[in-house]
Amino acid sequence: MMSETGEPCPPPGAPAIRVVAMPADANPYGDIFGGWLMSMMDLAAGSIASRHSRGRAVTIAVEAMQFHLPVSVGDEVSVYASLVRTGRTSMTIEVEAWRRHRHEETMRKVTEARFTFVAIDAERMPRPIPPLAGAGA
Repeated sequence: MMSETGEPCPPPGAPAIRVVAMPADANPYGDIFGGWLMSMMDLAAGSIASRHSRGRAVTIAVEAMQFHLPVSVGDEVSVYASLVRTGRTSMTIEVEAWRRHRHEETMRKVTEARFTFVAIDAERMPRPIPPLAGAGA
């Protein structure tokens, strides 16, 4: 999505997660650890997966994660997630992370990835899930 000025803008709607990056999440230079950011994205995707599957769901894969820009201590990080595909027991969720410097309004995409989750039952075995709305199944 692009703004009127031609700048990329975040997906429509509210983020699944919004958090401020803190010093404990950073290296000695003040750059946020990639693993911390990935965990925020996994939490956001997991929320979508659990809601859609109406129960427990686990991450089984993460595809195509590339970091475009750094995140610094004090940046507000907004993570957007959307369900894009369902299988019999699996869900594919596209996730984008955007940062906003503390005293600015401009948001910049820092990374995106595709997460795959599988719904599981009480015995931790895959279980069927509802189809994606509008998928015709």
